[in-house]
Amino acid sequence: MDIIKELWYGNVAPFEQCTRGDKQMKELLSLMARNHDELDEGLTEKQKETLEKFEEALNEMHGIAERDAFSYGLRLGIRLMAEAFLQPLCED
Repeated sequence: MDIIKELWYGNVAPFEQCTRGDKQMKELLSLMARNHDELDEGLTEKQKETLEKFEEALNEMHGIAERDAFSYGLRLGIRLMAEAFLQPLCED
């Protein structure tokens, strides 16, 4: 399978490769988990439902942003490759 299909089907995840060993990212995720647990303990059932809906919307927003960033980066990469290959032909 070519790299574009691998990326499309989620078999290659550049974000995971970039942050896997990042100490700061791990610390932030840990802090978020602790704060989420602490917040969750003090909420009523209705507030917990509202928080869950908020988190679902936030995750969806992040998904859209990642999709758009991927799409833009892919288009930019294709344009760069096209210019790199076509430039020598145009200069002659």
